[in-house]
Amino acid sequence: MNLMKYKFLYFATSLVLILPGLYYLVTSGLKLGIDFTGGAILEYKMERQIGNDELKQTIEGLGVEVAHITSSGDNSYIAKTKPLEQDKINQVKSSLTEKFGKVDERRVENVGPIIGNELKIKALKALVLASLVIVLYITFSFRKVPKPASSFRFGICAIVALLHDVVLLLGVFAILGKFKGVEIDTLFVTALLTVIGFSVHDTIVVFDRIRENLLKNIGRKFSEVANISVVQTLGRSINTSLTVVFVLLALLLFGGETIHYFVLALLIGIISGTYSSIFNATALLVLWEEKLGH
Repeated sequence: MNLMKYKFLYFATSLVLILPGLYYLVTSGLKLGIDFTGGAILEYKMERQIGNDELKQTIEGLGVEVAHITSSGDNSYIAKTKPLEQDKINQVKSSLTEKFGKVDERRVENVGPIIGNELKIKALKALVLASLVIVLYITFSFRKVPKPASSFRFGICAIVALLHDVVLLLGVFAILGKFKGVEIDTLFVTALLTVIGFSVHDTIVVFDRIRENLLKNIGRKFSEVANISVVQTLGRSINTSLTVVFVLLALLLFGGETIHYFVLALLIGIISGTYSSIFNATALLVLWEEKLGH
């Protein structure tokens, strides 16, 4: 089974998946939540179940701009709004009590835009730092690969696969933000960093097998060694990913609404990471080593 023969098909598939999201990412951007823009989080427990739209209309009727309403179960609701003064927060609670009965105020949090800007900067720094450390780690760990193969190329290809997963995930959420009003928050950043770790982990498993097989098959074409390595690790990679995917699917179907998009981000990232690690990273490495590496 010569999987590396179809490397350009793998690249084309990735482009087809990435380009729509990349378009909306560039033209519309991501819809930032109040963790990034600043605002208030109000959580209330009601006497009875209320529709999210009805609750949103009631709060907006007081002149409050509501970004999002989610149900957190047990007749509890979380409203994310623009920044509010304490008088307006009290007014919201009074209005809800008057219309829906007893209201238990469980949480009131104000997140300022300064914190939001810090979160954006820290998220970008975390991504850049993680990428740099990964390249250095792989370059050092794979330093004994037989020449003309280069450990530095292994590291760069791992980062390209990682960026593939990041861009795909950002693009999907740019589309969701454009058409569904889905906002990104600190949970999304957590999911993004988790996906980065998983993607690199899977890539290193494949690359490590390539390194082992290069030492055993000195003089053999790099594409042949890479293909043997992918075939040997294919079952393990897919089975490992499926165990995670099944758990995430269960959480997506039966978990609370508050973690719905967090789980969706993880699910998309894990599937993308498995694909890019097995195919894109290795295919790019083969292309680089055989066409540009000599």
